Order: sequence, then C-alpha cells, then structure tokens
Amino acid sequence: MNNYKDKRNSMVETQLILRGIKDESVLNAMRVVPRDKFVKTKEKNHAYEDHPLPIGHGQTISQPYMVAYMTELLELKGDERVLEIGTGSGYQTAVLSELAKEVYTIDRIKILSEEANAVLDELGYKNIRFLVGDGTKGWQEQAPFDGVIVTAGAPDLPVSFMEQLADGGILVIPVGRSSYQVLTVIKKTGNNIIRKECLGCMFVPLIGEYGWKKD
Repeated sequence: MNNYKDKRNSMVETQLILRGIKDESVLNAMRVVPRDKFVKTKEKNHAYEDHPLPIGHGQTISQPYMVAYMTELLELKGDERVLEIGTGSGYQTAVLSELAKEVYTIDRIKILSEEANAVLDELGYKNIRFLVGDGTKGWQEQAPFDGVIVTAGAPDLPVSFMEQLADGGILVIPVGRSSYQVLTVIKKTGNNIIRKECLGCMFVPLIGEYGWKKD
C-alpha cells in the first residue's frame, strides 16, 4: 500500500518549502489534507506530484504549489469567512477549511459540488457551505467575506467580488486570457484598493455572467 502520508510530507518539503511557501499554518494544512482523496482512482498514485490532475467535466485539481501559494496570499489567521469560487474536487476547500472559521464554496457543475461535499463530509469538515450556481456573481446573501479565492481564470475583476469583499479583505484571482492569466491579489481598505500581480498561471476559464461566456 502506498504511504500517502510520506508522500504528503515529501510534497511539502520539496514542492512548497523549497519554492518559498513560509506560512507554517499553510504548510501544516498541506501536510494534513489528503490530496489522494480528491482525485480519481486511476490518478491516486500521482496525487502528490507537482502538477494539476483531471477530475472530469473539463476541470482539474490544481497543482499543490498553486493551492499553497494562493492560500498563503489570503493571509488567514483563523477567524475569517472565506468565499471560494470553483469548488472543483474540494481539495482547495479542505485546505481553506483547516485555516478559516467558515468557508463558502460555489461551483457551477452540480455533480462536482456533490462529489466534493461527500468527500469533505467523510473527512469530517463541518465549517463548509456549498452552493451550485454562477460563481461569478459571488454569494451576496452571505457577504461580506474576509477573503475571496477564485480557482478559474477571469477576463477581468468581477465587480461582484469587489462588492462582497469586506473592509480589510483580500481577493486572490487569476486574470487574463482564457489560456493564460496572471495571479492577482487585491487588498481592500476603505476606498483604497491595492492591486498586486504575482505570477503567471493557467487555469480553466471562469464561466458566468461576469466571466467568460460558455460556448
């Protein structure tokens, strides 16, 4: 039987720490959350490798480094309410759940949301709420959020995310073309907006009213 715990620890040491992830709470979450539980059976032996994996329906589970990096950018301390756009496999959701008080996660694909919900419930996560719908609209009924993390590439910053971001909140989102984006961080303090572009990345397109239109 594969020792996934050893593989997780190796992933943290070689893929995350050596590439600059410093937040100990993020590193600990990445050590704890079993990525192998969020991938298809045929992909389990590749669960801790340094690349995305397919999860069906044209979607992917993100590279471990990207999950850790985006999470670190949120600067979570433990009492935040976080909105995740793109539940996908639920792996990023689990990492957020380890670090935030409450996680609200949206996916437009019902079967992915249901599958992620089942895995996260089996693993014992209780601070997550799920919604199936157009993630580009956010979740107005539960706003404001201390953090918003978007796991799909947007053509621009959806106004809904900015409106639903709490004062002092942080938005992490890939912005750019459908085939290539720049990971962008927005910090909101009163009427002051600070925008920082981080690194190039490639996510599936963010589909919806304030994103890309579905073909």
